[in-house]
Amino acid sequence: MAKHVHLIGICGTAMASLAGMLRAQGHRVTGSDVAAYPPMSDQLRQMGIAIMEPYAAANLDPRPDLIVVGNAISRGNVELERVLDERIPMTSMAALIHDEFLDGRERFVVCGTHGKTTTTSMLAWIYETAARQGAMAQSSVSKERRNPDNAAARFAPSFLIGGVAENFGTSFRVQEGTRPFILEGDEYDTAFFDKGPKFLHYFPDAAVLTHVEFDHADIYADLEAVKVAFKRMVNLIPRRGRLIAYDASENVTECAAKAFCKVERYGLLDGSYWQAIDLRQDAGTTKWTLLRGGERFADLTLPMAGEHNAMNATAAAALAAGQGVPAEAIEAALASFKSVKRRLEVKAEVGGITVIDDFAHHPTAIRETLRALRAAYKGRRLWAVLEPRSNTLRRNVFERELVESLALADEVVLAAVFKSDAIPVLERMEPLHVVDALRVRGVPAVVCGDADAIVAEMVPRLAAGDVVAILSNGGFGGIYEKLPKAIGAR
Repeated sequence: MAKHVHLIGICGTAMASLAGMLRAQGHRVTGSDVAAYPPMSDQLRQMGIAIMEPYAAANLDPRPDLIVVGNAISRGNVELERVLDERIPMTSMAALIHDEFLDGRERFVVCGTHGKTTTTSMLAWIYETAARQGAMAQSSVSKERRNPDNAAARFAPSFLIGGVAENFGTSFRVQEGTRPFILEGDEYDTAFFDKGPKFLHYFPDAAVLTHVEFDHADIYADLEAVKVAFKRMVNLIPRRGRLIAYDASENVTECAAKAFCKVERYGLLDGSYWQAIDLRQDAGTTKWTLLRGGERFADLTLPMAGEHNAMNATAAAALAAGQGVPAEAIEAALASFKSVKRRLEVKAEVGGITVIDDFAHHPTAIRETLRALRAAYKGRRLWAVLEPRSNTLRRNVFERELVESLALADEVVLAAVFKSDAIPVLERMEPLHVVDALRVRGVPAVVCGDADAIVAEMVPRLAAGDVVAILSNGGFGGIYEKLPKAIGAR
């Protein structure tokens, strides 16, 4: 029965995807947010789902049948207060996904501090490629000899990704009559009334664990608290399941130690069940050989730079192969993989200057992004333009590590801390400290208050051949449009 479902905080990546999934089921979907920005705002509009801005009690007229409360929504939000006053039925995004979409499905969940979105996208594309190859094989067989349990039916994936996968042009898909459901498992909390991680709602049949580091400083007290969350996820995998775990992290090793399922390590280390060898990078392409239990399994090519992306691909290949996806489908999928919006995404090339958008939210992610750009754009001057916007970067817990990461750039520009007043002074990251430390290392660095000030600072100094990496997990004051426009006007 179709319902009217209203999402408070609809522009979050997972919330926008859920909106589309509900709409595809025939429900009437409405939603509100305080600030809509691409790519999820574009995806919602393409689906015909209007975004109500700003939050207002009147947004709930007529009264919806069900409210989905986003994890960024807290008491005091005018819509939430009306929901509570009137006892309108409410739930969380993760709980609704479990209840509405996962029953009877084979759930593959990608978890970890870094690499979740890209790895989930790769895994979905591997399954899609296997399904398409299976469909082609079936089309060449007579109707009488066709196998109803063919690869097209077994591998055609439903998926939910925390970003727009370029191969699909969307962040979600729900297919009827097929079993695989591939999900990005977020360790951030679920809702104001459910402070556990979203991934605890998904009950994986198999999972990937990429990295475990301290992050989300607003909800986790320390690294130990983060590890407890991932250990609880591992504890949900059944004995018949599998855990694909990165081999070069002591934290991952600890989190996987008490798994009841089979654990398969992946990475570059000798002895790992899934070992990448002969890894080589040429401009924007990475190639390597993947061993399975010491035996050659596949020769992989990825049209992306960065060792971290090769590891993401290795994890996706390992999970898929263990579920029966053929090596040739994995090879073809990774060779044709198109990345994810806001992950090393080229936004513009103007006057010989390349402007790149990356969803950096942690010093480790920034480091790997800059390393990848060094490999892809050898010999070119690299700018790192950072907005300290995530709840981790806005705090001073990683100031030293942030300096280490940003020092990989030739020029660094920092914006002011996003909504700095919300962070206690003694906990707040101080951009001037980072800039001073970079200058001591010989790296030119400046602080600018906002996007307009950054554009004014940079445009006169930019030259043909420069590569500009804009690092933010938000809208960054429209800098993605403002900077290319100003370069063109110059």
